[in-house]
Amino acid sequence: MREVVAALLVAAALGAGCSGDDAAAPAGSRASSTPAAPTTAPEPVSPEPPQNGACYRLTYDEAVAPTVDAAPVRCRRPHTARTFRVGRLDRGVEVDSARAQRKAQETCTQRLGPHLGAGREALRLSLVETVWFTPTLEEAAAGARWFRCDAIATAGAGRLLRLPRPLEGSLDALALCATAEPGRRASRRVACSARHAWRAIATVDLGGSAYPTAQQVADAMQGTCRSRARDAAADPLNLTWSEERPTRAQWRAGQRYGVCWVPD
Repeated sequence: MREVVAALLVAAALGAGCSGDDAAAPAGSRASSTPAAPTTAPEPVSPEPPQNGACYRLTYDEAVAPTVDAAPVRCRRPHTARTFRVGRLDRGVEVDSARAQRKAQETCTQRLGPHLGAGREALRLSLVETVWFTPTLEEAAAGARWFRCDAIATAGAGRLLRLPRPLEGSLDALALCATAEPGRRASRRVACSARHAWRAIATVDLGGSAYPTAQQVADAMQGTCRSRARDAAADPLNLTWSEERPTRAQWRAGQRYGVCWVPD
């Protein structure tokens, strides 16, 4: 999920219409006695809203921006984002306001699981998440009131994965794994369908509003992680697991849970 919604750096400059004064007559000619008709700027046409089910080949930077102008591609071609919900902003709410972003975030987050047929835990244990977009200031001035929810799959900072088709029912292919024990420098998050060494098996909610210490996370997670590791182990007497707490950036972005991992 994006951590900070980027500020919109677009100025909405509205030009005044033409005054309607007669143009200067060429030398040696006479000006028409009929006054020139005043010219006015054409009425802006509200752009069409995005289409639900459309696919896009977005970059990571495009996916975390508040607006995007990428054209859709055919869903049978490689793509990294798919629109699963197009909603409408409340009348009178500015598209670049915190209220508009909050409505889009809440709607997209709540709708992703039902769209994929997945519960909260299944989503947490996958690489799939949602991003949302609103119109540009120019589009909003022309009457656009939509917001758009896209599903994406992230694999490490700055990289989006190609989405399977169809995305519904495909979370197993995008399950959360890692190339090494989480927390180590060599560890990189990957889909479990790729080569990996560790698998995420459970999540544990972390209470409180302040960022928890490592000891607080261990106290909260140890019981669940040990129990799930025992269930997954070939030898219940030889258990190995890892407890991963959210980073400070993830905590600020709303991830208030840790992840239990086992070798795979």
